[in-house]
Amino acid sequence: MCCVRAVLCKRARDCVAAAAVPESLTLGLPEKSGVISARAVGELIKFIKEFQPSVVLVGPGLSNAPFLLSFLKKLTVPLVLDADGLNALSRQKNWTSCLPSGVPVIFTPHPGEMKRLLHASVGETQAQRVMRARELSALTHGVSVLKGFHTVITDGKTVYINPTGGPMLAKAGSGDTLGGFIAGLWAQLGSAAKFDMSSALRAAAAGVYLHGLCGELAATELTDRCVLASDVAAQLPRAFRRVLR
Repeated sequence: MCCVRAVLCKRARDCVAAAAVPESLTLGLPEKSGVISARAVGELIKFIKEFQPSVVLVGPGLSNAPFLLSFLKKLTVPLVLDADGLNALSRQKNWTSCLPSGVPVIFTPHPGEMKRLLHASVGETQAQRVMRARELSALTHGVSVLKGFHTVITDGKTVYINPTGGPMLAKAGSGDTLGGFIAGLWAQLGSAAKFDMSSALRAAAAGVYLHGLCGELAATELTDRCVLASDVAAQLPRAFRRVLR
C-alpha cells in the first residue's frame, strides 16, 4: 500500500504549509495571479509517477485553477473529487468528458455543488436526495456522497444513509476533512483488495460514518458551536476504537 499525503502549495507558501502539517509532503507548483497555473500539470503527473499514490483527492482549496481539467483527464489513479474540482467540472457543458478514463471515482458534493453538476434542485426530502445521488452515479458510473443531514452514499444501486454527525460539522473545512478520511480509507481498502466500485463504496460509507462520529465525540467536549474541522480530525483515533471494539 502506498498512501502519500501531499499538499499542493504555491512556491512561496511551501514552508508555511510544511510547518503547519509537518508529516505531509509539499510540492511547489507554478502559479499565475494567485492560482496554480496550467503549467503545473506536467509536474503533477511526474510527481504521481514517482511517488505512486494509491488515491488522489482533488479539489479542496484550489479555487478556479486552470490546471484542473487537464490534470483530471490525465489521471491514471483512483480519484476522490471534491469542492473546487466539482466546481471546475460544473462550468463545462459536457463535463463528464473531462473525467479520467478507466479509473474509479468518488464524488463528494454538498447540495449546492450537486445542483450545479446536475442543473437541478436537490430537493429537501431524503427521497429527493437519494434520487439525485443515484442520478449522479448513473451519469458518471462512480460513487456519490451527497453531503448534509443524513448524508447519502450510493453507487447507483446500493444506498446508505449515514446516521452520525450533526450541526457541529457545519463548519469551514469540514468537507475537506471528510474527503481526506475517504481517500485515506480507500487507499487502504483498495490496496488490500482492489480499487473498484466495491471498495470505493465501502470507503465512502466508512469515511462518512467515522467523520460524523468524530464530530459527535468532539462536540461532547467542545459543544456543537465550538467544534472546528481540526477538532474533528483529532478524534479519529477515538472513533476507530469505538467502532473496532
